Amino acid sequence: MIKNIDIFEKDPIPKAVLKLAVPTVLSMIVTVLYNMVDAFFVGMTNNPSMFAAVNVATPVFMVLMAAGNIFGMGGSSFLSRALGQKKYDKVKNISSFCFYAALVAGIIGGLLVLQFMPQVLSAIGTTEGTEKFAREYLTILAYGGPIIVISTAFTNIIRGEGASKNSMIGMMVGTIVNIILDPIFILDELFGIKLLGRGVEGAAIATLAGNFVTLCIYIMHVVSKNSVLTINPKHFKVRDGILSGVLVIGLPASLTNILMSVSAIAENKLLASYFYTNVVSEGLAPLITTIVGGNPVYGDIPVAAMGVALKANMLTIFIQLGLGMGISPLVGYNYGARNFKRMKGIMKFAISANIIAGTVLTILYCIFAKQIVNIFSEDAAVVYVGRYMIYGLMTSMPFIGILFCLNFTFQAAGKGAQSLILAVSRQGFVFFPMLFVMNHFFGIYGIVYAQPIADIVSVIMALLMFMRLNRDFREIEAEMEALQIY
Repeated sequence: MIKNIDIFEKDPIPKAVLKLAVPTVLSMIVTVLYNMVDAFFVGMTNNPSMFAAVNVATPVFMVLMAAGNIFGMGGSSFLSRALGQKKYDKVKNISSFCFYAALVAGIIGGLLVLQFMPQVLSAIGTTEGTEKFAREYLTILAYGGPIIVISTAFTNIIRGEGASKNSMIGMMVGTIVNIILDPIFILDELFGIKLLGRGVEGAAIATLAGNFVTLCIYIMHVVSKNSVLTINPKHFKVRDGILSGVLVIGLPASLTNILMSVSAIAENKLLASYFYTNVVSEGLAPLITTIVGGNPVYGDIPVAAMGVALKANMLTIFIQLGLGMGISPLVGYNYGARNFKRMKGIMKFAISANIIAGTVLTILYCIFAKQIVNIFSEDAAVVYVGRYMIYGLMTSMPFIGILFCLNFTFQAAGKGAQSLILAVSRQGFVFFPMLFVMNHFFGIYGIVYAQPIADIVSVIMALLMFMRLNRDFREIEAEMEALQIY
């Protein structure tokens, strides 16, 4: 029997959503803080190339997280439906399988990065100025591949059984560790105190240490009496639908992370072809121009500016993403229990909350764009370009929460096809053509607006797919009512 069963079955919808979604949203904010803290202290080195190196290396980190999401998102969706069906032995099989599969995936992923480092550096778009720093950053992360993959997976697995609070605590403690270690490892000196001064290598060490602490807390939760999960190898099972049940949702979910990495690499390569030509002084705006065969080091300015804009924008994305993730266990449980009325009520409440949050955050970001960029960089060129990038990226934020809520509904209900279509659209089939078309016609700022346009198209697609799925729900409800009558 799972703890706090009333959250899934009886609590008023707003109360149930808040109990699970608020810790999840806070966890996502903590994830943003992870990224922002690294960016903040690397920015304190006053080295744009070092800052840009962390940005171009981030897609590789996201690929490792994508491996974790195969088992985290897939396992979370699968086990929440199993909980709704009261199949507790299957829950143990799922959690044990996800732990050891994530361990193997992390080892393989780390070894591949180390073995093919030159090819990886070339693929992610490093320049003469960023290659050395990106290599240092990725080498440390590669050695910690298993830690990153397992901690990412179990952030979602623990959330899937309704323990969002414990998932949040694990992430928060890990983040505190990261915050404490970042200045110690990154900077040469702070407040007159001599520090280790490892630069981007230090940022990677601090991030890995934070993930390790988070993982330890998750393992403590799993082995406690309050959890139906287990990592005991005796419950490990691949057959009886365990592998397919995890992968049918996990692969589309992880594909989103992979496509985000690929799209970030494409963006960085396009941005690196632009360079800063004017001296920036008070009242004199910089000119961003395209050249052929120019020194790619100058591209570090727009790459760094996009890195700042994306990290700032990440807060709005992750708050809405967190709300969508937060309702996933509730949706999966009630889908498994065939309580479609409660399931749809949960969805409507979450979508409304996301629209409100997205609108408010968009207004605040547009008002304080310059101040937000200044948090990460005081370089005049980065600030100038970065604030206009924020304006562009925020265009779709009032609506993007609809996509997240519907996509996590598809995942929780085991609808892998719909989830896959949305994954390959937002960051793939819609985004990539838009990226190159917008760059051709509108230059550097056209690159920025490619993502908001892809977001809006994907929201429309998600709404159309849910309308079709909702008809299926109504048919099942009608059949259930007929059986009750007779």
